[in-house]
Amino acid sequence: MKKVIIYTDGACSGNPGVGGWGAVLMYNGYEKRISGAEKETTNNRMELFAVISALECLKETCDVTVYSDSAYTVNGFSEGWVYGWEKSGWKKADNKPVLNLDLWKRLLALTRVHSVSFIKVKGHADNEYNNLCDKLATDAIKKYHSA
Repeated sequence: MKKVIIYTDGACSGNPGVGGWGAVLMYNGYEKRISGAEKETTNNRMELFAVISALECLKETCDVTVYSDSAYTVNGFSEGWVYGWEKSGWKKADNKPVLNLDLWKRLLALTRVHSVSFIKVKGHADNEYNNLCDKLATDAIKKYHSA
């Protein structure tokens, strides 16, 4: 199985507000950069959407390591939240509905196609690829505002 490394980040200008996301996919010495923006969204939606967009670029089943500075996204899997939500009919421990359900379902489905592990990185620090993803996300917001 091909091993792919993905870095992702999401950003929001206002929360909610215009949001952007960025991702870098790396495989066998090759690098692909993707990004985009949405009009009315949240930072958490952009964090999830960045991972979804990157995984949707993969043309075959891969062994993927996702690096993200989003505790929301990483803990959703590493702490097992998403599996508990699915079992409980997509309700949180307080019996309230899970936020961003559409994106969590899409991401969960993609993790069942690929072998995906999530690693939390410190945001806005010295991680070159996390910083690059942040720039892709914030540039997408700027481009949206200027369109």
